[in-house]
Amino acid sequence: MSSKILVIDDDAAFCVMLKTFLQKKGYDVVNAFTAEQAREELKTTVFDVVLTDIRLPDSDGLQILKYIKESALDARVILMTGYTDIKTAVNAMKQGAFDYVGKPINPEEILHIIGLALNKKPVKDTLDAVASSPSPKKIATTTTDVAFVKGISNNSAELHEHIALVAPTNMSVLIIGDSGTGKEYIAQSIHQQSKRAGKPYIAVDCGAIPKELASSEFFGHLKGSFTGAVNDKTGHFEAANGGTLFLDEVGNLSYEVQVQLLRALQERKIKPVGSNHEISVDIRVIAATNEDLQEAVKRGDFREDLYHRLNEFNIKVPRLSERKKDIMVFANHFLDQANADLEKEVEGFDADVVQLFNTYDWPGNLREMKNIIKRSVLLEKSNSIHLDVLPAEMREAPASDDLSIYTKANEEETIIKALEKANYNKSKAAKLLDIDRKTLYNKLKLYNLDL
Repeated sequence: MSSKILVIDDDAAFCVMLKTFLQKKGYDVVNAFTAEQAREELKTTVFDVVLTDIRLPDSDGLQILKYIKESALDARVILMTGYTDIKTAVNAMKQGAFDYVGKPINPEEILHIIGLALNKKPVKDTLDAVASSPSPKKIATTTTDVAFVKGISNNSAELHEHIALVAPTNMSVLIIGDSGTGKEYIAQSIHQQSKRAGKPYIAVDCGAIPKELASSEFFGHLKGSFTGAVNDKTGHFEAANGGTLFLDEVGNLSYEVQVQLLRALQERKIKPVGSNHEISVDIRVIAATNEDLQEAVKRGDFREDLYHRLNEFNIKVPRLSERKKDIMVFANHFLDQANADLEKEVEGFDADVVQLFNTYDWPGNLREMKNIIKRSVLLEKSNSIHLDVLPAEMREAPASDDLSIYTKANEEETIIKALEKANYNKSKAAKLLDIDRKTLYNKLKLYNLDL
């Protein structure tokens, strides 16, 4: 029986063309030209994969994704996007989308991603299964699949210094950074360098836990405590006892769940649903977010007392575009991974690609880089990655206005710009240039810049 795919796009000609192409590859394909049509199809047909444009005349791809998640459907969602929507697509992956693909669509690339979506084991437990599950699991978890590679930039050095400082303590850590920057791998690194390294590490995607099941997920339940509870269930807190509990995208928790979480963190005791007995737990909490929780506190969306409980120490993860010296370190690592995964032997990157990588803004950070390199390895026919296999939107993107990229010829001019931008604060200027203060002072002396 062939896999069923729903293709949603308001460009009728493109939609039909993609349907025809996929049918020739053996798939059973249905078209929808609006979000309303798509919802009607999803009500009556079970689809394995949903390919949707982000921008639709009556809605958008994120609403389609939300409908599929709320309806507990098993379909994998792949977003089709132009360059201007990449940030939206990256955010959608945190909400449960499988992947995104840039327009114009490359046939080999879309077939590869559909194949991955069909072959990957579902990450979603249905709500019925969750109620009867005897052991803790992540629900609809999508984490950053980025190996934790140490960079060589000053930003990376500071990041690893902070990790090394806080890891041996029992302080709660709040990791703040954009989607795709590798926050979960930082959390894992803190756990591995802590005194709890041999104990459990439980990662929870807070945005994927339905409010009505939050108590059961965090604290567990007893058999028969509510409809569908056919077994005892161990919650995340008890499962992490002695070790580390990682709360990914903690800003997505509902206000009611925040209250329950705060009480458990303050008292270090939990009570499973349906039980009269409290269980003492010894856990370290690491949380991560890609939003400004201080602003959420001001809006009344996030409890201030919970914020301070989680934020005993915070680590700010720099965007990839702020770690210019690390770009090719990560690129070569992802190249090795892609070669191993795809059984290819691409040896490196053309000089023009290296130049583009260093000037591109990387809105999707490490996750975007990993995806682009893997797709490029798939498409490349020679022994090195060339510009023509990179996404068109990447090649056409404006260069990043980053002061850490300069040559000997324009070094003096760049230093002056950095000082002006930093209002002549030399520490800030050094950070913009991605050098240390001592190096900046030496260069000021070299160029007789008495600023």
